[in-house]
Amino acid sequence: MSHAIPLGRSVEVSVPATTANLGPGFDTLGMALTMGDRLSATVVEGTGITVEVHGVGEGEVPTDETNLIAKSLLHAFAAKGVMAPGLHLVAHNTIPHGRGLGSSGAAIVAGVMAAKGLLEGFESFDASELLAIATEMEGHPDNIAPSLFGGLTIAWMTDQGPKHKKLSVHRGVSLVVAVPQEASMSTQLARSLQPDTVPHQDAIFNLSRSALLIAALIQSPELLFEATEDKLHQTYRASAMQDTDDLLQKLRKQGFAAVVSGAGPSVLILCSDPSQRAEVAGIVESHGGGSWASHMLTVDERGATVEEVPTLAD
Repeated sequence: MSHAIPLGRSVEVSVPATTANLGPGFDTLGMALTMGDRLSATVVEGTGITVEVHGVGEGEVPTDETNLIAKSLLHAFAAKGVMAPGLHLVAHNTIPHGRGLGSSGAAIVAGVMAAKGLLEGFESFDASELLAIATEMEGHPDNIAPSLFGGLTIAWMTDQGPKHKKLSVHRGVSLVVAVPQEASMSTQLARSLQPDTVPHQDAIFNLSRSALLIAALIQSPELLFEATEDKLHQTYRASAMQDTDDLLQKLRKQGFAAVVSGAGPSVLILCSDPSQRAEVAGIVESHGGGSWASHMLTVDERGATVEEVPTLAD
């Protein structure tokens, strides 16, 4: 099927970075952050997709249809049985790549949201479709859900596809994200370091902490330190991210609720009081001879957005 999407139609997409797992909530919990990427997608003459990249990834990521944003956009069009028109994409990226801040999930969501905007008036996507299409590309919904919908999200898989629940974080919770300047981590490598089975008591441990973490994030921030304990993934991955583990242990020994962000190597620190952020930032920036940067962020409640750009004819 093809639709006569007007030549020159252009949409602007904004998509937030995310942090997943949050310690014990492996492959389940995620949170959107006030750091993000922007994308413009414009219908042009001809066929195919060209991509212009500015900022993070410039000169490194593909600029044709093999670009992850382009692949995601085409996947969304295909989900509606629609042939994509010729497109020119311009990506302005600030989310670090390979740092555990959901850059691939954000790219996928950007492509899906661009397709949604371009097809406005021809085809529609509801929230469950957006989540399903993006999750098909990513493989798991823990980064996709917060990137799409914002806030703190619980995501799970069913026989009917992925589902999510969005929650609001207590206003007493403050965030610091520690990002290494050089080191990166492949999600595939991080997953390969985990065992196929875990001890029964470790599974119970994480169940209790995951439940406690929800309570801490939405109601009782004073419980964040205990609630962010984990026995399912961080210890197994520590050998591949020694500097990350060193920083993590340093922060936790001083009573801060620090966890690996996503697959790492970034570290997320959940502060129960905004006044703690300056102390945390000082520890981060002095670690490793100044090879880490701290970002004081908040929870992005909006999630991904798409707007049509008015043309001169409008």
